[in-house]
Amino acid sequence: MEKYAVGVDIGGTTVKIGLFTIEGKVLSKWEIETRKESNGKYILSDIAKSLDEEFAKQHIEKDEVKSIGVGVPGPVTEDGKVLGCVNIGWDVFNIEEALTKETGICVKAGNDANVAALGELWQGGGKGCSNMVMVTLGTGVGGGIIVNGKIIAGTNGAAGEIGHITVCKDEKEACNCGKHGCLEQYTSATGIVRLAVNALKTTDKESGLRKFDVITAKDVFDLAKSGDQLALEIVDHFADTLGSALAQISCVVDPEIIVIGGGVSKAGEIITDNVKKYYQKNAFHASRNTEFRLALLGNDAGIYGAAKLGIDK
Repeated sequence: MEKYAVGVDIGGTTVKIGLFTIEGKVLSKWEIETRKESNGKYILSDIAKSLDEEFAKQHIEKDEVKSIGVGVPGPVTEDGKVLGCVNIGWDVFNIEEALTKETGICVKAGNDANVAALGELWQGGGKGCSNMVMVTLGTGVGGGIIVNGKIIAGTNGAAGEIGHITVCKDEKEACNCGKHGCLEQYTSATGIVRLAVNALKTTDKESGLRKFDVITAKDVFDLAKSGDQLALEIVDHFADTLGSALAQISCVVDPEIIVIGGGVSKAGEIITDNVKKYYQKNAFHASRNTEFRLALLGNDAGIYGAAKLGIDK
């Protein structure tokens, strides 16, 4: 009888792995190094070896494991084909077939941001809901769209790339993707710092931000919470940009809930309260009361979502 599922979240530095019950209880979780040498050729065999060791430790037979779900840092098609992962050296190949061959267990793979969103829906900030948009605010801006409990991946596995919605056609600086005026340039941690640096250059207004040699997004939010006027203006710009973009997304998918995660989300309700204000100002009337919540699973969202992805297959 199948009792267990595995969730694997492949990152550029480490591979996070979790062993779960089918019901969603995590039994153990651990990490192994992501060996990127030789174009990442050892990553899947390392995962298989690590799983064998954990199964032996837990006295689990392979026929008790229903599935392995995998979150991949790049686009993945519905049939399991990875369309290249620059950060770990992978070209185009079918990861589901390759890892099934390594482990003898059924494998289902998806883009890591989409998979993390599924994890939050299953056991995190979106628990109890079926239709969700998740936006992840970190060094960049990621996202995931869940409709009727299923990931919307798109033809090329690129659906949910919320960070690359164009929000400013007049932007002169290029985004890392090569376009100009992407949401990521204003609402990621690096984008918020960019807003702060530009604000300090264009005004003589007094602000606690001027005391920092190197500003972080956390500094901006901390000062805004203390009433610093310039920091509040930066947060307002951030919230207007993100809230307006999420309102446009809601016209397409009409989510029940929007979950905000990533390192920036640790600032807490100053984000959800302000973003929701601008979301409601710009949303279509039928979607105006969408609920906003903060993500709950942190760095474990990927392994939870990967496990659920495999179970659903």
